Amino acid sequence: MKQQRRAYLFALLAILCWSTIGSAFKLSLRYLDYLDLLLYSSFIATLVLALILTFQKKTRLLAQLKGKDFIRSAFMGLLNPFLYYVVLLKAYELLPAQEAGTLNYIWPLVLVLISIPMLHQRISKWSFIAVLISFSGIILISTHGQLFSMRFSSPLGVLLALGSAIFWAFYWIFNMKDKREAVTKLFLNFCFGFLYILIIVLIMNGPEIPSWQGMAGSVYLGFFEMGIPFVLWLHALKLSSTTAKVTNLIYLSPFISLVIIHFAVGEIILFSTVTGLILIVSGIIMQQYLKS
Repeated sequence: MKQQRRAYLFALLAILCWSTIGSAFKLSLRYLDYLDLLLYSSFIATLVLALILTFQKKTRLLAQLKGKDFIRSAFMGLLNPFLYYVVLLKAYELLPAQEAGTLNYIWPLVLVLISIPMLHQRISKWSFIAVLISFSGIILISTHGQLFSMRFSSPLGVLLALGSAIFWAFYWIFNMKDKREAVTKLFLNFCFGFLYILIIVLIMNGPEIPSWQGMAGSVYLGFFEMGIPFVLWLHALKLSSTTAKVTNLIYLSPFISLVIIHFAVGEIILFSTVTGLILIVSGIIMQQYLKS
């Protein structure tokens, strides 16, 4: 029982970190371009993961990797952190934090849809209904409750927020097939991801020297979005008697995030956002538990 309580503690700490990210993105983007923000935050995250590897005495595992492992990480790093965060941060530039963050949360739904052709899974009637319920939530949030007008505050922003969920779902599938030690592969993925971001920034105009606010945001994101929470979450899964006991807690995150966005960013949380989020989460839960 003591071990399960520790699992809950690690899981809740990870969820609390992730719940602050929508606000941290929006506030940091006031001081840095989205590519520069990603450049600095991914660099910090890579350093954090390197320190965690050293602390856990797992650096020796890097020497045991083969060429195919580095090729795999080169591909995984392209998906995350490169494509996923480039698309997501641009969405945060174009949309209110409550909208971008909530729409990004549909990745479990996207995971179900792409698992049909990739993993040859069949979709049940309940899964199909669940998809429709979540999709109605997406439309409700994107149109700010004006369902019949179908006018979006930023069509490109909506597409980017949904696109980030697609990249994350693909990353999740490939990551599940990757049997390497979790922190080691995450560190290598970030090494390659940072390299891609650096190349893009250098091709554009070169990195911008950040203000202290922009740097503070980058450090925060590197620690509490890209680095530490993933390790906490892995520990929670390892300690828990069943994965369901901790994974179900993740549904707290978007609701906590809306509260933090309201107070930290100053956004008025729309009724349509809350209702749409409830529909999205309801569809995801329905898809998971009603399989017949």
